[in-house]
Amino acid sequence: MRTQAAALVLAACASGACAIPAFDEVRADFKPSDTLILSREGEVLQRLRTDATVRRGQWVPLADVSPALRQALVLSEDKRFFEHSGVDWRAASSAAWGNLWNQRTRGASTITMQLAGLLDGDWRQGPGGRTVVQKVGQTVAAQVLDRRWRKDQILEAYLNLVPFRSELVGIDALSRTLFGKAAHGLDDREAAVAAALVRAPNARPALVAQRACGVLREMQQRAGAGALRVNCNALDLFTTAALQRRAFDASEGVAPHFARYLLRQRDKDSVVPERVASTLRAPLQRFAMQSLQQHLRELRGRHVEDGAVLVLDNATGAVLAWVGSSGQLSQASEVDGVLALRQPGSTLKPFLYAQAIAERRLTAASLVEDSPAQITTAAGLYIPQNYDRQFKGWVSVRTALAASLNVPAVRTLVMVTPDAFHRQLGAVGLPLRESGDYFGYSLALGSPEVPLLHLTNAYRTLANGGRASPVAVTLANGGRLTAVALADAKPRFTPAMDANAAFIVGDILSDGNARARTFGTDSVLATRFWTAVKTGTSKDMRDNWAVGWSERYTVGVWVGNASGAAMHEVSGTSGAAPIWAAVMGFLHAREPSRAPKAPQGLVRAAVRFGPGQPPSAGVPQPLEAARDEWFVPGTQQSLFAIDSIASEPYSTSAFGQKFSKNTAPTPTAPPAGASARITAPASGTVIALDPDIPPMRQRLQFTATGDAVQWRLDGKTLGRGPRLAWLPWPGRHVVQLTDGQGKVLDEVRLEVRGAGVVAATLRAGAH
Repeated sequence: MRTQAAALVLAACASGACAIPAFDEVRADFKPSDTLILSREGEVLQRLRTDATVRRGQWVPLADVSPALRQALVLSEDKRFFEHSGVDWRAASSAAWGNLWNQRTRGASTITMQLAGLLDGDWRQGPGGRTVVQKVGQTVAAQVLDRRWRKDQILEAYLNLVPFRSELVGIDALSRTLFGKAAHGLDDREAAVAAALVRAPNARPALVAQRACGVLREMQQRAGAGALRVNCNALDLFTTAALQRRAFDASEGVAPHFARYLLRQRDKDSVVPERVASTLRAPLQRFAMQSLQQHLRELRGRHVEDGAVLVLDNATGAVLAWVGSSGQLSQASEVDGVLALRQPGSTLKPFLYAQAIAERRLTAASLVEDSPAQITTAAGLYIPQNYDRQFKGWVSVRTALAASLNVPAVRTLVMVTPDAFHRQLGAVGLPLRESGDYFGYSLALGSPEVPLLHLTNAYRTLANGGRASPVAVTLANGGRLTAVALADAKPRFTPAMDANAAFIVGDILSDGNARARTFGTDSVLATRFWTAVKTGTSKDMRDNWAVGWSERYTVGVWVGNASGAAMHEVSGTSGAAPIWAAVMGFLHAREPSRAPKAPQGLVRAAVRFGPGQPPSAGVPQPLEAARDEWFVPGTQQSLFAIDSIASEPYSTSAFGQKFSKNTAPTPTAPPAGASARITAPASGTVIALDPDIPPMRQRLQFTATGDAVQWRLDGKTLGRGPRLAWLPWPGRHVVQLTDGQGKVLDEVRLEVRGAGVVAATLRAGAH
């Protein structure tokens, strides 16, 4: 017998019973089914499930497990756990004696023996039970384990490795899934249910409740409360409800979209890490999310529910905040607004003007005409319109860009060509799916679709003097993801545009005075510190943007609807801009932002502008006030004025005018005896409101030949004189020109589309 027993022990050791791993090795090899995304400060920002085969939480130290659960587990599974040396020989002999007489007895497997089976699959019980060698091996392994580990280590490892129910493994997954709390918060009733599940993980709720009731009675007896009765019926209801609960969400935190993006960047063959230290700033991430949600609540009733915010570090490209959606405010909260393709509207204009300046086609002081234009294309005439329906005549490039005028941008694209601009957009990180010819001249007004991530990083290129580099979230190192060290990161910059042009465009976008013609002097875009910013709104008010940078940061904000539905009465300064301003204010609450230094060689010179058309008083006024302006070397000049305008300048081309240094001519008067006529707008004109400018600044210019004329709109008197500015409202309208006796001299019909302003408000402003 002794020889046979010794042989069994040797066989067990040979099978691995004596090769017990150390506690620290088991702890290090534990892999949760979730990955924790940490901020730069080490704070957990997001928990994301990455293993769909099992549900494990984090490893829970024994000190963080409730005393009630520790007591319930020992009473249920191994009453003499702290007394035996891994094997409870007394329980084993009782079980053997019961089996001899066919009596039903409690099993003799201790917590230590069960842990040995969890650590080594060779000792686990199969469908036909354990073999003799398995039983001996488990017994030997349990005794070796008891000698090498402390009791608290055994209990801690068991609680973290034991399967409880279905896919749930470990006490953290169980307590969070069934009870919605951490393991340290389990009370007596919850602990009894958890202990009962160890014995029969997939038993029916009634059986689990019955066993839990017995465990709870023993716990109360040990506590000296034997006189108290356990309400097993109530425990049955509680157990049934708990086993149906699934409170452990697959994702939890304030950066769900960023977490998914970050993990998608890793090598597919690498091991999924337990923790990832990211570049996000925890306070900034929370503030950006709160600002987005708060502002969208303020826009309630205007049919806007989605938005996204991205903050980049200018020097490294590190993502400091990534808010992909408005969360519970959205019906499509899983859609990542940072990566979604949307039309950028006027936010592409800075890159267009930068290219024209770099190619020396324009300067910041060059005069471009903001007036009706008809551009011949293969598909017909392209007729761009400004947001406010008001053409401002001759304006400088600085004014055209800062005030976001559409017609000058389209005329600039005619000079640059769509294909060349398409290549420039690709260089700054905005590759488009179609060619430049596909988009045509609408490319100047943001007709393609781009994600906020790429658009914001393209603006970061402007902030870095025309140098581009990829966005950084983490760095791959030995198959594991580690944080980007912002202080040490040295991104690889590549030239993407002319540094002089990038600086000039930044200077324009930071110029509040140049922006005032459209946005006013008290715009939300005006910050107390240096910033450069551009807004944009896509067709039919489906997307609203605000993207800009300071000395250290670039911030991009998108507001709209994930479904693509149009917003109601959301302009360029009421949609994304307030969120952009709030985030910028948070970033620079204690940090200054200074204007960048001009590149070496850039020229700053005084310029003045020639007079425009004489006003009614007959005193010519300059087109714009004199100022100092920046120039690419070799393009500077002191005077900008209009020499002449070609006849019928827009019938076949966007550029029928010439640029030089004289005044614009006075419009030719009608021949003597000719009847007065409406010269603009043309009959049949369809006007689509472009909501990139505040609604009350919208104007449509009515012009006519003759002086003693008056205007009627839909039968009501509107005003007198050859020129009249009208604040449009949606609908179909009849515009009539009459003489002093009310005789109709001319008539045009037009249609205004869009819902930029409530009709009643417009009517009040029109009078």
